[in-house]
Amino acid sequence: MRHRPALTILFFVNVLNIYDRQALGALLEPLRHEFHLSDTQLGALPAVFTVVYAVAGLPLGRLADTWSRRRLLAIGVAVWAALTALGSLAASYTFLFATRLGVGIGEAVCAPTATSWIGDLVPSARRARAMAGFMMAVPIGVMLSFAVTGPVAQAHGWRVALALAATPAVVLVPTLLWLQEPGRGASPGAGQEPGDRPTDRKSEPLSLLKIPALWWIAASGAIVNYVLYSFSTFVSAFLTRFHGLSVAQAGLWSGIGSGAAGILGAVAAGVYGDRVIGAWQNGRVLLAAAAAALAAPLALAGILAPAGRAALALPLFMLAYGLWQMYYGLVYAAIHDIVPSGLRGTAMAAYYMAMYLCGGSFGPLVTGRLSDHFARQAAAGGPVTEAAKAAGLHQAMYAIPALSVALAAVLWAAARSMRPSDPLVERPLRLP
Repeated sequence: MRHRPALTILFFVNVLNIYDRQALGALLEPLRHEFHLSDTQLGALPAVFTVVYAVAGLPLGRLADTWSRRRLLAIGVAVWAALTALGSLAASYTFLFATRLGVGIGEAVCAPTATSWIGDLVPSARRARAMAGFMMAVPIGVMLSFAVTGPVAQAHGWRVALALAATPAVVLVPTLLWLQEPGRGASPGAGQEPGDRPTDRKSEPLSLLKIPALWWIAASGAIVNYVLYSFSTFVSAFLTRFHGLSVAQAGLWSGIGSGAAGILGAVAAGVYGDRVIGAWQNGRVLLAAAAAALAAPLALAGILAPAGRAALALPLFMLAYGLWQMYYGLVYAAIHDIVPSGLRGTAMAAYYMAMYLCGGSFGPLVTGRLSDHFARQAAAGGPVTEAAKAAGLHQAMYAIPALSVALAAVLWAAARSMRPSDPLVERPLRLP
């Protein structure tokens, strides 16, 4: 397939994107001890990253619709990798905090630019597989981030682990500049699809506000980001504090488990997402809702596992994680199906801004504050010991399955709001 090299390179760009974003997740315990941090301060690191990421994404997404996506993406990779490496030199929490601001700006380029590129490479009938393949980088990036960063930090310190996370950019930047990007609105192999028609410049970008399903999808993005960012930020620390694993063990096993489950979830989303669209126009979104509903009891059972039973908790967590990862391939494909080609970068950036500002930005922060609150309760007025911190984080984790139920409800509402007249594919389809 002539577009396979581009899809492969964009996939590896997204792997590095997620790897560098999640690198601190496996380093929370070393950072907490070195800089004497609370869980609220730890949660603030991904929170501030996410705010900057969301705000910077909107103008950068618009730029992706009007300028060279190839050059824009290469610049973004160079910026976020350089700032990730710079974080390894941090002598204070404030310096590390500042470097994460720069990483957020660089990484804000990736999703709007790359998904717009993919939308013009692949026709609607195969778009769920293409998007799921691209977003398979999330579990693989998380897996590599935890499985590599944790053991490297254990052996050589967290600074070496953070510097190592930036090195793949040396290869990726020139490789990106070698690619040729497609024209906008020119998905190959399927003719001119309604969702691929050139945008009427007089109606953009406010025309996006007239798509009801996009509002619900944006709300679902906020919830799924709260769930996934909170889970990814604190699962390694939870396994260390509550179940007694070492930093290396927690990073390795949560990384491998997340990677395996996430890959299976992404494959399922791609295969079944493209099948269901042949029957129901809103089938991709309904499938995402069902996956979120099934993930909730699995995550709850993992949290309820007794202390020291990591072998029981981990498989349950990873099954839930795999189901949550189905969201990306299904919902991202649905967005590109209902948005005109000339507005895909803008639509994705607006969606990302909503999902991150309203979910991802404060998810880890709220979880961290809840953990500190419950830890103080467990201490019963005395000093907050490591045992109290373990109990506090355990209690805070219960918010994750509850929000998975909310995610399923919002996605169901999004599916019901999709009208048969929405642009999707050339033949009319029915709603279930």
